[in-house]
Amino acid sequence: MKLSHLRFLVPNIRECFLFYRDILGLEVRYGDETTPFAEFHTGSTNLALESPKDSSHNEGMIKPIEPSAPDKVALIFKVEDIDATYDRLKSSNVEFVKEPHDTPEWGHRVAYFTDPAGNLIELNQGI
Repeated sequence: MKLSHLRFLVPNIRECFLFYRDILGLEVRYGDETTPFAEFHTGSTNLALESPKDSSHNEGMIKPIEPSAPDKVALIFKVEDIDATYDRLKSSNVEFVKEPHDTPEWGHRVAYFTDPAGNLIELNQGI
């Protein structure tokens, strides 16, 4: 078995599409800010965004999530220079949940922020 895609159902696909393309700089494989589905190449796996209201095949599978519920999924992007990436994203008005910090027990330097749909994203660099 091999993971080929991650798909996020997002309430505002235009906002999320622009975030992943323009702010994070991911390569678009399919779609644009006007389509109900878009896909990005992340290096080893594809990330898809889909509007749940425009996809009948999702009917009955989507359950509302309480805003106070803990994150169930985090996207983790390995980066070469976490501090430079942090500075670039901060200059694009990305609000970080946690600034870059070392986690010696895991051997990584990490930082956290969310996308416009509230999905948790981790930047990760080995130390």
